[in-house]
Amino acid sequence: MSEKMILEIENLHVYYGSIHAVKGINIKVPEGKIVTLIGANGAGKTTALSTIAGLIKARRGKIIFQGEDITHKPAHQIVERGIALVPEGRRIFPNLTVYENLMMGAFNRKDNEIRKDLEWIFELFPRLKERLSQKGGTLSGGEQQMLAISRALMSKPTLLMMDEPSLGLAPLLVKEVFDVIKVINSQGTSILLVEQNARAALEVSYYGYVLETGNIRLEGPSKELMNNEEVRNVYLGVS
Repeated sequence: MSEKMILEIENLHVYYGSIHAVKGINIKVPEGKIVTLIGANGAGKTTALSTIAGLIKARRGKIIFQGEDITHKPAHQIVERGIALVPEGRRIFPNLTVYENLMMGAFNRKDNEIRKDLEWIFELFPRLKERLSQKGGTLSGGEQQMLAISRALMSKPTLLMMDEPSLGLAPLLVKEVFDVIKVINSQGTSILLVEQNARAALEVSYYGYVLETGNIRLEGPSKELMNNEEVRNVYLGVS
C-alpha cells in the first residue's frame, strides 16, 4: 500500500496479565479507506482496537496516528486527536436520552458545528430523530447500534473504529449498518472495522487482515482475500 497512511501499527504486543493477546502485529490504514480485521472470537481483534483507543496499554510496539506516536497517550487525548471507537456491545448510556447520548459524543468539541452534525446524523438515521427524548435503554438493539455509531460520529473523528457493528442484528438491519458505513467513508472518514460477518466486511472494505490467536495470518486487498481458498473455507463458509 503506497497511499498516505492515517494509522500505522508497528510490532504491537498486548498482554492481559500473563496472557499474550496480541503478538507483534503490523497494520496500516490508508487515509480515506476502509480496512477490516476479521478472525474468530479470541483472535485479538477487540484488544487491538481497545489498545489504539488508549483503553488498554501496549507492552511493546508503536501506534502512529497522522504521523504522531500516540502509543502512550490517555484515551481522552486520543479522542481529541480524531479517533473514535464504536465499542462491541454498543455501550450506550441506558439512562440518558438519545439526545444526551449524542451530546456525550460531542463532549470534547469546542467548535460551533455540533447542530449541523446532529442534522447529518438524523439524515443517516432518521429513527434517532423520532426518539430524541427517549432513554437509550428503551431502544431496540438496532436503534442502540445506530446510536452507538452516531455518538462516535459526534466527536467528529477522522478515523472511526467499529467493533462488531452487525453483531446480533437482523439481516435487514445489517445491510442498513453496512450501507451507512459506506456513506460515512464516502464523506472522507477513514474506518477500521472489526467484524465477524467476514463476507460483509470484505465486500465493503479496501484491505483486510485475518487475525488468528494474536497474529496476522493473512493480509491483502479485500477482493483478493475473498477469493483466497483458506478465507473462503474458514470465514466465508464456501469451498
